[in-house]
Amino acid sequence: MTALTPLLAAGELFPRGVLPYLLGGLLVGAGASVIYLSTGIIAGASTFLESTLSYVSDVDRFNRFKYVQSRGWRVVFTAGIVSGAALWSFLLGPELTAAMPSFASTAGLATEAGAWTTDVQWWRLLGGGVLVGVGTRLGKGCTSGHGVCGVGSVSNTSLVNVATFMAFAIGTAQLVQAVGVSP
Repeated sequence: MTALTPLLAAGELFPRGVLPYLLGGLLVGAGASVIYLSTGIIAGASTFLESTLSYVSDVDRFNRFKYVQSRGWRVVFTAGIVSGAALWSFLLGPELTAAMPSFASTAGLATEAGAWTTDVQWWRLLGGGVLVGVGTRLGKGCTSGHGVCGVGSVSNTSLVNVATFMAFAIGTAQLVQAVGVSP
């Protein structure tokens, strides 16, 4: 095992430039605010699966009143997340910025191709997805619920959850990289 790789250097904190992260953060915060102010519901994405299963399952857990009552907007919310990412990729994704490097440089966007592909093996994606799913259920929320809405409302539970999952994520990434595993 090699020595642990040092944490990101300051120049690597924003490998795609500052603009995409700033714009994405502002849009996520604005979206969560609009949902909370108009419905009073915290815009967490991890409840989507359970509420969607209420359409096809008779299991009591999936047919709780709050899931059945909110499942329609949760489907729209999740479709918005997916379509927003697709729209971003089509309009300003790496393929387009590679074709227009001067625009990409001015806007602080990356120029590498491959927004729709990954070199990560399917079993790693599946294993990671299962662990994230279990973690969000144990922590009673995900990055959007705790990280955006919970931290934004100074919830003690969310502050502890975000600190915990960020510490484990950073530690796991450092450990995996230190043992030589790469995508």
